[in-house]
Amino acid sequence: MPKSRIRKKADFTPPPATKQATSIKLTSRSWVAPVMLALFAIGLAWIVVFYVTDGSLPVESFGNLNIVVGFGFIAAGFGVSTQWK
Repeated sequence: MPKSRIRKKADFTPPPATKQATSIKLTSRSWVAPVMLALFAIGLAWIVVFYVTDGSLPVESFGNLNIVVGFGFIAAGFGVSTQWK
């Protein structure tokens, strides 16, 4: 039985590096973290004050909607956190 031919593979040569890496310019968003943390803290403080004062503070006329206001601040904090890079 005849032997099959063995093909010699060419040595690997990397493609020429014509493209240079482009730098990504991130805009300075140093305001995001402090605003986010402040909104979280305000929302938490609003809810804690509401419970500690048995509903007489921060705004007595809101009643149980004070909880919604507190969670609104916290939700706004999460909304701001989407801008963090």
